[in-house]
Amino acid sequence: MHAEITKALEVLKSGGIILYPTDTIWGIGCDATNPDAVERIFKLKGRDAGKSLIVLLDSDNKLQSYVNDVPEIAYSLIEYAENPLTIIYSNAKNLAHNVVHQDGSIGIRIPNHNFCQQLIQRFRKPIVSTSANLSGEPSPANFSEVSEAVINGVDYVVNLEQEDMSVKKSSTIMKLESDGRFSFIRR
Repeated sequence: MHAEITKALEVLKSGGIILYPTDTIWGIGCDATNPDAVERIFKLKGRDAGKSLIVLLDSDNKLQSYVNDVPEIAYSLIEYAENPLTIIYSNAKNLAHNVVHQDGSIGIRIPNHNFCQQLIQRFRKPIVSTSANLSGEPSPANFSEVSEAVINGVDYVVNLEQEDMSVKKSSTIMKLESDGRFSFIRR
């Protein structure tokens, strides 16, 4: 795994995009602070630039670096979530302008996945995590369902978990207001 992290880091640091396993489905990722890299993901997916992307952090301790006001309940939601949970926060900061939604919000997830944790920790920045599919196509349940267009469109495919045929699903998405109120976007 060390060699794969090193290769993925080189690509992220050079502004490239990677295809990588997560605790949910396979993701397409890049440096979430690099607008040119983010733009490349939108083009690869054929995704409307008005739609925001999810970013991954290695620890909830880093939320304050990317969200102006983190409601206290966010830490409990992250700690006690039984399934992967993406929380949409208001007032994003220190991220590429095109990764943030037009209303200023950002979806952030702390993955429970060794490769992701180590990659983000060593990169020292958040990375984008969007489903490894072209816009309008179903999300791949495992690596075997990732299209050739996606595989050929990234700069590096992480060589881990490609033989894992277990069916994975996307994270739960919840919008969390600054006053602690929340609503589910996707369960």
